[in-house]
Amino acid sequence: MPEPTEPLAPRQAAEIVVETIMQMVQEGRPLMQRVLPEDEQPVFWEHYPDNDARDVKNLGRWYYHVHPTGDRDKDEHGHFHLFLHRTQLDDDSGEWSEPANKSEKRANVVHIAGLSIDHSGIPRSWFVTNRWVTDEWLYPSQKVIDHLPLYNVDDTAEDRIVNRFLTAMVAMYRGEIADLLKKRDFKFSEIGVSPDNPDNWENKEHDVLASIPIDLDAKLEELGLA
Repeated sequence: MPEPTEPLAPRQAAEIVVETIMQMVQEGRPLMQRVLPEDEQPVFWEHYPDNDARDVKNLGRWYYHVHPTGDRDKDEHGHFHLFLHRTQLDDDSGEWSEPANKSEKRANVVHIAGLSIDHSGIPRSWFVTNRWVTDEWLYPSQKVIDHLPLYNVDDTAEDRIVNRFLTAMVAMYRGEIADLLKKRDFKFSEIGVSPDNPDNWENKEHDVLASIPIDLDAKLEELGLA
């Protein structure tokens, strides 16, 4: 297996985010048009692509999907779910919960975060979810945080600009994603769920556990690029 790609520094990642957004603007093809089938309405809840976008070299994954109107914020078009592969963890023990169906094709995913996209194709927020939402291997936040630098999807078979954009967004926002994952764990404690009392990991009343808005201009200014 080839060696994984070196992690991006936040400023380097920000430069790629700007570059890829400019490419999309120049080509007149925003994120969703690069992910969804041409001239077709998206099927609610379907994964695009169907088997997820999988990076064979770096092992990261993503998919995009759209919730029905009324089941999403009115400003959202759809969102990406971003994953590490469980085999990327230095030690894959210590999980809090495991997939309901380990035989499923997506059974080895560890969810990093969701990335919400507005109707113009611009990122609007990051969010983290309960275990059942993506049927992931659920680990304590610190274990996921420690492995965030490994997230890279530059080499999936999907649109190259989308791949590079998602890799760079995670690298650019690693600190914020880490904070969200910690808030997720705090939310678990608030609703009284733990490895010894895991029922609420499957409770459908608890789906999105924490979120933060995205202000790309402010982030670029913070990194000295505005």
